[in-house]
Amino acid sequence: MGYSIAIDGPAGAGKSTIARRIARELSFIYVDTGAMYRAMGLYFLRKHIEAGDRQAVLREAQAVDIRIAYRDQEQAVLLSGEDVTGQLRTEEVGNMASAISVYPEIREKLVALQQELARQADVVMDGRDIGTCVLPEATLKIYLTAGSAQRAKRRYLELQAKGQEADIREIEADIIERDARDMNREASPLRKAADAVVIDSSDMGIEEVTAEVIRLYKERRG
Repeated sequence: MGYSIAIDGPAGAGKSTIARRIARELSFIYVDTGAMYRAMGLYFLRKHIEAGDRQAVLREAQAVDIRIAYRDQEQAVLLSGEDVTGQLRTEEVGNMASAISVYPEIREKLVALQQELARQADVVMDGRDIGTCVLPEATLKIYLTAGSAQRAKRRYLELQAKGQEADIREIEADIIERDARDMNREASPLRKAADAVVIDSSDMGIEEVTAEVIRLYKERRG
């Protein structure tokens, strides 16, 4: 297994943005585990399967083919061979991904793929349970957080930049609901690993957070 940086934290804390920058600066592979769950969520939305229909979810999950491809160190998520990377950042897909991730069988399927990726290369991986479950021996573990209002504002601006209409109050309500679901689920709940370093990005810029994580990583490497 190569070197690895695990970044956990709640929705909207900036994990993916920071992880991508760190991967570029350190020439690591970036693994967006949330995108894998979103691809699974997209599959069920396309099939018109309700997240609460456990029997249908687990039956269909066996047939889902999710793979990761890399092009110039950028991750592409393939669903049954189709590149769905550009379809994964909607609120509907995100909420479905959070809802189905409560099933242990879903997590087991995707965690196995994530661990295989980490065995093959130096990786930066972000998600909800990377430091606690997926990469418990990671070189560096970060718990990246921010206040719900700040996370909602970031998401609102992101959607506006894409020309999508959004209600910042609804976004914050969704974030709070998702936090509760992620933290209280039975399978691999969102929590800080005992040896993780907490970084609150509420009042920090992207460059500041990136620089701090890289400093901590180099410190761990000695």
